[in-house]
Amino acid sequence: QVQLVESGGGLVQAGGSLQLSCTATRTIFDWEVMGWYRQAPTKERELVALSKEDGTTQVSDSVKDRFTISRDNDKRLLILQMSNLKPDDTGVYFCYVRNVVREYWGQGTQVTVSS
Repeated sequence: QVQLVESGGGLVQAGGSLQLSCTATRTIFDWEVMGWYRQAPTKERELVALSKEDGTTQVSDSVKDRFTISRDNDKRLLILQMSNLKPDDTGVYFCYVRNVVREYWGQGTQVTVSS
């Protein structure tokens, strides 16, 4: 059973930076999309950024120019570099992978941005 494990969350002041990492316990074959979602208290889960198999990326307008998504396929690692963090970025961040068979979700890592 493949698991996605996130790390790197924490408490940071507004304007600060954090780097989130996601690693898979086993190789996920035929993946199409990898990415990050987040969920703030009382809100629905929302897309943050995606990295597609063709090399393109998709980033939410709310984090554009502040967040960068990257991946290291050899290490089975997905990175979300977050800078100039705002209190509205607070939430649980989930790693996500979709291949031709199914979707995978991590357990989430908490990011809290204080004002």
